[in-house]
Amino acid sequence: MPSTRQTLIAGIAAVAVLATGCAGAGGGGSSSGGDKSINVLMVGNPQMEDIAKLTKDTFTKDTGIKVNFTILPENELRDKVTQDIATKAGQYDVATIGAYEVPIWEKNGWLHELGSYTAKDASFDQADLLKPMVKSLSGSDGKLYALPFYGESSMLMYNKDVMKAKGITVPERPTWQQVADIAAKVDGAEPGMKGICLRGLPGWGELGAPLTSVVNTFGGTWFTKDWKAQVNSPAFKKATNFYVDLVKKHGEAGAPQAGFTECLNAMSQKKVAMWYDATSAAGSLEDAKSSKVAGHVGYAYAPTVETKSSGWLWAWAWAMPKTTKKADAASKFMLWASSKKYEKLVGEKLGWARVPAGKRASTYEIPQYQKAASSFGDITLKSIEGADPSNPGVQPRPTVGIQFVAIPEFQDLGTKVSQEISAAIAGKTSVDKALNDGQKLAEEVAKNYQ
Repeated sequence: MPSTRQTLIAGIAAVAVLATGCAGAGGGGSSSGGDKSINVLMVGNPQMEDIAKLTKDTFTKDTGIKVNFTILPENELRDKVTQDIATKAGQYDVATIGAYEVPIWEKNGWLHELGSYTAKDASFDQADLLKPMVKSLSGSDGKLYALPFYGESSMLMYNKDVMKAKGITVPERPTWQQVADIAAKVDGAEPGMKGICLRGLPGWGELGAPLTSVVNTFGGTWFTKDWKAQVNSPAFKKATNFYVDLVKKHGEAGAPQAGFTECLNAMSQKKVAMWYDATSAAGSLEDAKSSKVAGHVGYAYAPTVETKSSGWLWAWAWAMPKTTKKADAASKFMLWASSKKYEKLVGEKLGWARVPAGKRASTYEIPQYQKAASSFGDITLKSIEGADPSNPGVQPRPTVGIQFVAIPEFQDLGTKVSQEISAAIAGKTSVDKALNDGQKLAEEVAKNYQ
């Protein structure tokens, strides 16, 4: 792992800990609490906050296994989980990782194979998992190395009331130019409302994710098939300039610090009229308990330019580090957390719109879920099934991946380049300088593969 990663990891500050089963428990060593206690590290998204609230009175009550959750913002989560698993620290028994990490970490021998556990649990029904999810979470041997908690692609979300008041019809399959034109028209439609929210927070999985999907459809790529860096190529520059200009002109307040969580809040609290991001956000937007726009959101496919589609593909999934000494208890938790039974629990306890969807075909056949997700369920499922990690742009790629490049170095490369582009959004540097600097970094990475 690059020394820069070590420096970044060393700088991680306060850890937000939420424990179930007993107040004050946290991400302690994996031996704490005996075999009836496991430590789970996960990203601080709404679906994870839901499971932290539900576990004690359901899973723990039924199994006697106490679950200590450590919940972190996405960038901090990535640093923490990489540090723990790569160094074999063994602090956590389960961690949420995604489609980027699984094949790389499996190859490094860091993860438990999980197919043998799903095979022993008939109720889990692995065949019900959506094929894109299974493929993205499998290793080079074809075996499953992570269980999807929820899956997602990306889409455009918009305030229907604002559009109606302005006489605007949002196309089901918009182009990015159409989105930019609409953003200009709805900017200021209500007091304090901006036209669109796009992530500006540095991080290969924060700003880097939507930006790379925009780069793809503008005809750009990080690398050619033969590993020639393309970060300052005309298409990459055109896409990045478009993105930065759109955010600067019509984007959310505090854009350089806005990631998924901040944009979710901005959209749900009527601070922005549109938002391009993960399909998994829809469940939170449709939750009337926390969202002011529930029932008033329209959904469209990810905007395009030169490609037929541009939605990304991701799964936040449960993985078990090989360092755990509690594989049996950890596997029981993961099987439950990704089960049909858990989805039903969320639907009945918290509302069907909040079900962690995007991973099972059967979810989209549940009448209650169909009703709750009537405005976004079909677009979500079709976007996931239509995503093509092997061919996301207009040219052949050296690796799979839509919003990332599936090599270990991209974690550092993507983050550094995103930091420069975020600075461009903040007006502290130019896009040209950001991408020229990024090109040099990408060229160094490319040497490892040429």
